[in-house]
Amino acid sequence: MPFKMSVRQIRRIETEAIRVLRRIGSLHTDQNGAMSVVSVFAVLLLTVLLGMVMNVGRVVDHKIRLQNAADAVAYSGGVVIARGMNALAFTNHLLCDVFALTAYMREARDGHARSYVPAILDAWDKEAPVFAGSNFPKFLPLASAIPAKTPLEQALVDGFSSWAAAASQMILPTLEFILQEELIPEYQRAVVAAFPDIAQQAAMEVARRNGRPDFGRGEMLGVLWRTNVVPVGGMGEAVQRTLPVVDPVMDQFPNQADYFNTALKQRRNLSNHYLQMWNNRSLIFFDREAKMSQFASLWRSFTCGQLEQLLSEYPDSNLPFVIQTPGDEVVDPNTHLDQYFTFVGVAYWRPMRATLPGLFQHPMGPDTIAFAQVRVFVPRARLIWHYYVPGSENPLGGIPGDFAELPTDDSTSSEPVQGEWRIVRDDEPTHWDLLNQNWTCALQPATVWSLPVIVQTRPPLPEFAGWNVQLPSLPGWTAADIQYVSPH
Repeated sequence: MPFKMSVRQIRRIETEAIRVLRRIGSLHTDQNGAMSVVSVFAVLLLTVLLGMVMNVGRVVDHKIRLQNAADAVAYSGGVVIARGMNALAFTNHLLCDVFALTAYMREARDGHARSYVPAILDAWDKEAPVFAGSNFPKFLPLASAIPAKTPLEQALVDGFSSWAAAASQMILPTLEFILQEELIPEYQRAVVAAFPDIAQQAAMEVARRNGRPDFGRGEMLGVLWRTNVVPVGGMGEAVQRTLPVVDPVMDQFPNQADYFNTALKQRRNLSNHYLQMWNNRSLIFFDREAKMSQFASLWRSFTCGQLEQLLSEYPDSNLPFVIQTPGDEVVDPNTHLDQYFTFVGVAYWRPMRATLPGLFQHPMGPDTIAFAQVRVFVPRARLIWHYYVPGSENPLGGIPGDFAELPTDDSTSSEPVQGEWRIVRDDEPTHWDLLNQNWTCALQPATVWSLPVIVQTRPPLPEFAGWNVQLPSLPGWTAADIQYVSPH
């Protein structure tokens, strides 16, 4: 049977339909719930911005850490190389000092100077009565003063000679063994062989420590390069020695005879210098208070003879190492420094993992390396303050205004002697050779000509085995081009 609605039901439906139609018609002006939609889009936008800020911050932080690591790689390697040069210079001095001390102890053992003293003092005793008849009053006391002093000088010579002989008995065998076995040259050869590898390991370890924590980039590695695009140490030492030095005994250079003669000359001069220092220190009392015996002059003469004989026993061994090119023979200083004394440190790191990689594209994706340049050199003497006192030969260092004024040795007055402060250069050796122990290093702008080749070359080291290093592609670039785009 047909469905029938009452009039009331029909009117209710009509009223509801009209209300729905009005609601639909007013939707374009209804703002209820609009903030919820805006919030959704705002949160999405802020999330993207936050990811970009985080990535940019990480990029900057990693770039700074990578550059700091490169600086540390270059500097730590340069420090080790400078220490290697100083070690060779120190052992050169030590070798010559051993020669001098050996000659000194041989004379202490043989006692040649002592044997002449009794005759000299006896001659003084025989001549003493002559002064008793002198017409000069000041010579008269010598007649009694000489016989009173000669026994004292003889006792002084005997005491010194006995002490020196006892010291020689203990020390001389060790010195002779050092020279016979060539222990110092062997150590120097070990320095030349080991210090480049130590420098490379120091550079690698510094990079590793700068790469912690790794933030998912893995281990950071560092390499110290020579400017001929060969890493320091390892098999590259057969191509070009990192330490620019020459062994005058074992090496074979075209001008090896020149190096050999230079080493002979340096050994003779420096050994005589140290022998003179030993004699001046130990004979100071004889020089001042015991001149009659002539023991000081005799001792110096015989020790010099001992040294000459000792040097002749080792005509072609126990020679000091010499620098490959002395400072006065360098034609083009800049090219010479770039070739032998300049090194490039490079730090390597895997690419950074971006936060929200689907939304953020790393603008410096290939930025996985950083570089720095270091140079080993002998610095110029620094400007310093010196306090000069009138009549004093040696300047006294200190800080202006904070220095006690000292009288000179000849001054008898108790009042302080006034001096003045002057700015002078420090008295430090600046000669460019292996007798100078002031080798140092410093970071400098990376301008070496081979820099583009170095940054594009995969390091041939075991640590990089299995690591697909991402290197920059710089076809046709020069060091000036890299300097133009790089702040380092």
